[in-house]
Amino acid sequence: MAAWSRYPDLMLPTSDALPGRDDTRVDEIVIALAEQHAELAGILAPLDDTDWRRDSPCDGWTVADVVLHLSQTDELAIGSVQHRFEEALAVLTDGVGFADSIDAGADVMVVRDRVQSVASIHERWRRGAEILDGLFIDADLHARVTWVAGELSVRTLVTTRLAECWIHTGDVAIALGRDLAPTNRLRHVARLAWRTVPYAFARAGRELSGPVAFELTGLDGEPWSFRPDEEADTVVEGDGVELCMVAARRVDPRDTGLRAEGPDADGVLELVRTYA
Repeated sequence: MAAWSRYPDLMLPTSDALPGRDDTRVDEIVIALAEQHAELAGILAPLDDTDWRRDSPCDGWTVADVVLHLSQTDELAIGSVQHRFEEALAVLTDGVGFADSIDAGADVMVVRDRVQSVASIHERWRRGAEILDGLFIDADLHARVTWVAGELSVRTLVTTRLAECWIHTGDVAIALGRDLAPTNRLRHVARLAWRTVPYAFARAGRELSGPVAFELTGLDGEPWSFRPDEEADTVVEGDGVELCMVAARRVDPRDTGLRAEGPDADGVLELVRTYA
């Protein structure tokens, strides 16, 4: 049973960036996630079975596997917003056995469910994304919920879902030989990467020397400036899209024009990430 089928009352109709909703009353991060869902939906809609079976940049995963993984993590997010994280996790990991890391756990869940038809996988992702968009519209974005990396705000959870959907939309596009133009949604991804630098260091078992600032250039030359309240010890400068690609682990920082100065300069560019 798909995790979203536990919540039939939440199957809310949405499509292109929440039609019929008053956008002035919906937070911009929620709109950004819905827009990212709509972009991926547009890419997936015309695919045939051959396209779904193409290899993706994710090692060992096809396009169908990437979309399946997004479905599973969206279902976990649904459980989180519903304050039923542990229940959702139990459903998703039932029968998959022990995994020694988050990445390994994601892989075994995909292996278990990839026997589904591509039509089922497509519908599972579409429906889960609709449910999640609907939940986030009505959620208190300041509320605290449980997630893989620990407790976080609903706003941060929305942003992590945006980041992951953007990353894997890119993976699908690469598999299909398509180029995707960056959008201003990436400003949210860059800010998430900045805010989670301390988590990234802690996860790697390393100590951060002091506060970090990002001074980035966004689309059309717009400044993307993320600074702590106190003076920053380490400052990262450069192209905002490149920073997002590095944080997504899709580009090596040495292959970019990003620059960092300060005691944690090398560590920040090595460890920065947008996901658990």
